[in-house]
Amino acid sequence: MSVLFCVVVGVVYAAAFSLLLQRDLLRVLLGVALLGHGANLVVFAAAGVGHGPAPLVAAGALAPPAGAVDPLPQALVLTAIVIGFGVLGFALALAWRVRGALGTDDLDALQATCRDAAGEGT
Repeated sequence: MSVLFCVVVGVVYAAAFSLLLQRDLLRVLLGVALLGHGANLVVFAAAGVGHGPAPLVAAGALAPPAGAVDPLPQALVLTAIVIGFGVLGFALALAWRVRGALGTDDLDALQATCRDAAGEGT
């Protein structure tokens, strides 16, 4: 199972870096989102996929049963997914606004526009 996780993480990272190297702002943002999902998969792979009992403490016991699955990686990944979704939504709203205001989402054209606006193009 860990080999499968490694292959999937490699494919997701390759797709993310391929999107990050594009000139279109939307594709760059999708590459950042894929990079975050790849990091979530790395956390799952590092934690290991366990098939044990739930980490619930029985009445009168002081600790969960032996061999219980650690819930911390799942909680971390769930939190990362929620935060990543919020950040991606905000970035997409900013990209939408830039596209509407400047009429382009090409990163080179945006850089040239910003350079001209700052007076550095002369």
